[in-house]
Amino acid sequence: MNSSIQQFWARQRDRETITGYLFMAPTMIIAGVFLILPVILAIILSFYKIQLLGEVSFRFLGFKNFIRLFSDERVWIALKNTTEYALIVVPIQTILALTLALILNSQIRGKHWFRIIFFLPTATSSAVLTLIFMWIYNSNGLLNTILSFLGLPSYNWLGDPAVALKGIMIMNIWSTAPLFMVIYLAALQDIPESLYEAATLDGASQWEKLWYITLPFLQPVTFFVVVMGMIGTFQLFDQSYIFSAGSGGPNNSTLTIVLLIYQYAFKSLDMGYALALTLVLALILIAATFVQRKVFDEERLGD
Repeated sequence: MNSSIQQFWARQRDRETITGYLFMAPTMIIAGVFLILPVILAIILSFYKIQLLGEVSFRFLGFKNFIRLFSDERVWIALKNTTEYALIVVPIQTILALTLALILNSQIRGKHWFRIIFFLPTATSSAVLTLIFMWIYNSNGLLNTILSFLGLPSYNWLGDPAVALKGIMIMNIWSTAPLFMVIYLAALQDIPESLYEAATLDGASQWEKLWYITLPFLQPVTFFVVVMGMIGTFQLFDQSYIFSAGSGGPNNSTLTIVLLIYQYAFKSLDMGYALALTLVLALILIAATFVQRKVFDEERLGD
């Protein structure tokens, strides 16, 4: 009798397992074909020289594509630009998003309208925003018009290598901070109000409430915001492409890693080398995420 019951439950578990895998099969197939397989192929083909025009050919190069990275001056320029961009944009947009969230979470009048207004840049197409800012920065654009009206000298904002990347930074901060603001707002709603009431009874100031209650509770969200911001900045492409018409100019000042990968892959048709650059970018992002994770874990342990 016990043996029959055990066999019945074993068959039932097998049926449930098969049913579960059948429900998961579409997602697993799609992920395998469009995610896992391309990653595997990218890793394999990064060791090859790929000829796509005329007779398609694949020639194994070993680590030559990766060794070539160290002597490629444009790789170092792109890496410098992208790193500078990330180190400036990520902290500013994170602090700005948190500040806006704290303001809009307070009891100010019309805060719901302000939330909608602040979120509008995020809902706008990146390409459209880039074209708008190009008009603002243009020699005859809005910014120079305002400067001329105030009696100040105009400036070639798009043509100066020292300023061009900063213009993209300002645009990205303005358009991305509202998205992270909404994430912070959602997290602020989950902080128990009783903690603030208890802190008020203990005589804590607003600054002490922020430092000892709000920020520690927002630490996981801050980690998410910083990581997503870092990934987004290192993947900067469309703004840089539109600003420079795909060249990364002026004088390579807006050249980023992803734009360089695009140039090697689709302009020079050097697919193997472009894939090697892609893997290097992936390793940089993984390393950056790991370091940030360690930093946030240490801060949590310190608390």
